[in-house]
Amino acid sequence: MNILEIIENKKNAKELSKEEIEYFVKNYTNGEITDYQASALIMAICINGMTQDEILTLTVAMANSGDVLDLSDISKNIVDKHSTGGIGDKITLIVTPIIASLGVPVAKMSGRGLGITGGTVDKLESIPGYNTNLSIEEFKKNIKEIGISLIGQTVNLAPADKKIYALRDSIGCTKSIPLIASSIMSKKIAAGANAIVLDVTCGSGAFMKDKEEARKLAKMMTLIGKWAKRKTVCVLTNMDEPLGYAVGNSLEVIEAVKALKEEMPKDVKSVVVKLATEMLNLAYKNSSSSDNKKKILEVIENGKAYEKFKELVQKQGGDVSYIEDTDKFEKAPIIAPVLCEKDGFVEELNAEKVGKAGLELGIGRMKKEDLIDSRVGIVFEKKIGDKVKKGEVLAYVHGNSPEKANTCVNNILSAYKIGTKKVSKKNIIEVI
Repeated sequence: MNILEIIENKKNAKELSKEEIEYFVKNYTNGEITDYQASALIMAICINGMTQDEILTLTVAMANSGDVLDLSDISKNIVDKHSTGGIGDKITLIVTPIIASLGVPVAKMSGRGLGITGGTVDKLESIPGYNTNLSIEEFKKNIKEIGISLIGQTVNLAPADKKIYALRDSIGCTKSIPLIASSIMSKKIAAGANAIVLDVTCGSGAFMKDKEEARKLAKMMTLIGKWAKRKTVCVLTNMDEPLGYAVGNSLEVIEAVKALKEEMPKDVKSVVVKLATEMLNLAYKNSSSSDNKKKILEVIENGKAYEKFKELVQKQGGDVSYIEDTDKFEKAPIIAPVLCEKDGFVEELNAEKVGKAGLELGIGRMKKEDLIDSRVGIVFEKKIGDKVKKGEVLAYVHGNSPEKANTCVNNILSAYKIGTKKVSKKNIIEVI
């Protein structure tokens, strides 16, 4: 068996055997298979797809490429949450301290930005000192002591996925149900939580552009969760426009902190409360959604969720003073307004165009080795349904050079569609 035969088989749309998939995962992880060979296979998978059996085998192989944590000595109810990605998606930063403040341990291993979508690890690392690269022992210790830990993929947890994830980002293979499902669920299985809530985003700013594709992905991940004996729920959420008002790493952290202090945009609150409710429903078998929703709102109102976030940041080496005073975050040198060109209502704010504009601005990576600028981003003043006037500010671009800022201003302006009718929107699509 060799990688060239495996590439050839998938190029010809053949079903790969268990042995072939395990051979690829093992030898790409240990460096025997090169990036360019892995790229060829990943591209073939992206084009030709995978069967259900192939996806299950790939998921298990990636999960078993490193350590698979057993957290049962900490608690029987450890919950994890994951998003398939979107623009302005800072939900993890808000929902996980809420759950932990309610006494349910949260063990979460997150990824970096992928394509136009942002990554939780990049956002956390915009907090000075915050360490996402903990050892497994430190990860478990933090969960035991404060009930929460948010880290990146360690060397020993799903290392195959870590390599494939970065490669997919750089070769245009981000939109693929087999690759998305196996990537997410291999991390979830390896990280040790026994209950998983998945936010499957759907719309222009998501990998899944339409509901049917999003449902297929959700059903596949639910199936993998069931096979792995993890309680799994998927919530389909809208990503036709950016979530919240801030897009960009430190800007999203600032918005998340404000949200934990009760300054939460309506669309963010809708998603946060729904996901948090589902997480509590899984953790407490006989609990009611209405009671859980009340508990969630209480810990936001009384500040317990905010204090838990501060505790998390401090525990992982972050400078808590930045959370206590978000004005301390370094600002981008250029802040340029995006001005409305006519009167009317915002009928569309295309999240995909916003994501591409942000990528060029420096929020994410064009190549896997690129460095990101945590200061840059976009802060929106107007979103779908808002009334606007000519000359009014639609958004502010935070850039690190005049050229990039000006380009982004034009790109953001093109993401807006101003019409004559007020448009309504729905944030939660359905639960699977």
